[in-house]
Amino acid sequence: MRKLRPVILPILLTATLAVSIPVYQTESKKRELKEDLIELSKVKYGMFNVDEWKEALAGIISKKVEEFNLEDTNKDELREKISTFLYVVIDDFEENFRETNRKKSWFGLSYKNLIASSVDLFARLKENVPEITDQIIDFFQNPENREKVKAYIIGKLNEYADRTFSSIDYSEHDTILMKHGYSLRIDTIPALETKIQDLNNRNRIMYIGLYVLIFVLGLFLAFSREISKTEFTFFVILSFIVLSLGLLLPMIDIDARISQMKFQLLGESIQFEDQVLYYKSKSILEVVQLMLTQGKVDLFVVGFLVLLFSVLFPVSKLVCSLILLYSKERKNLKWANIIVFKTGKWSMADVMVIAIFMAYIGFTGILTEQLRQLEDISATVDILTTNQSRLQLGFFMFTAFVLLSLLISQRMGKIISPSR
Repeated sequence: MRKLRPVILPILLTATLAVSIPVYQTESKKRELKEDLIELSKVKYGMFNVDEWKEALAGIISKKVEEFNLEDTNKDELREKISTFLYVVIDDFEENFRETNRKKSWFGLSYKNLIASSVDLFARLKENVPEITDQIIDFFQNPENREKVKAYIIGKLNEYADRTFSSIDYSEHDTILMKHGYSLRIDTIPALETKIQDLNNRNRIMYIGLYVLIFVLGLFLAFSREISKTEFTFFVILSFIVLSLGLLLPMIDIDARISQMKFQLLGESIQFEDQVLYYKSKSILEVVQLMLTQGKVDLFVVGFLVLLFSVLFPVSKLVCSLILLYSKERKNLKWANIIVFKTGKWSMADVMVIAIFMAYIGFTGILTEQLRQLEDISATVDILTTNQSRLQLGFFMFTAFVLLSLLISQRMGKIISPSR
């Protein structure tokens, strides 16, 4: 086995590098697709979009007008209801007419009331109610009149909506559709979901292989009795690879959404699905860049500390380990000895991982609780919420680097020491 070590380690390291590159490319492609998918799934294009409501209500109105088909079974019932309504309207009109004219007359005598009574005006109107009723029914049975009624109602609906609500900016929405070659959002979303799932299925073996290679190399580092300078160099390179993935890839996806909202309006079902309320996915380097460029002192300080403890210290320690490993005058390289042997207690990589994990737990709990409260808002609306927050590959790679760096720190003392 010892004779094979000089061959096995380079092969394992090369395999790790060969797998890491396509894994990074796949994750980058998935992230790009997912960001487009999230953008199209945002609530501003769905249940908070006035255009969606106008379309839904227009569909209901059109359906109800089209369903207005008078058969012999319901024509008599409708005729009775319309007639009753007209009789009530005429009675109310007569009462208001006489009362208004009485107030304007002298001694309660009104010539208008006298004329109306003499010609029996309101009784004549009631005699014409059956004819008027038939005319109303014939009007609604005419398809041309139905289209006019439908167009009028929908036009008024759009007019009131445009006057009440602000318009939606579709620039980013349209750019995404154009990029993927679709014209409708309803077609683009399932296409993006399929592409993401295909990437996951096609590259699942590579993900498993990467974990296995890192695990095997970690066991090799932990249980080898002696490690040569060359082998130690291999492990430092492995740590660089794992650290790079941990820094460049997202660590957490914070994803809160309404999975389904459904309710009844005018006897018709209105439904919205997968409405994203909040989404964030950042790598460590992106978080650092964001904090350093906000122009606020507190964020700048926090961003610099994250950069220092999560990037600069780990990288400088690995580089200085290699320098001391191959230097013949190690005692004279005080700065390298300080970084390798004195700054270990200041390295907060493990604390960083724990902090991120606790933040994930905290965000998950908060989002889950808030979404659960949203479900209890109304008994007439069916709301199904979901918290799709997930730890991502960047977190596991950064965790793997922390463990590898701890093993390297333990083993390097046998090869490098300030006194040697």
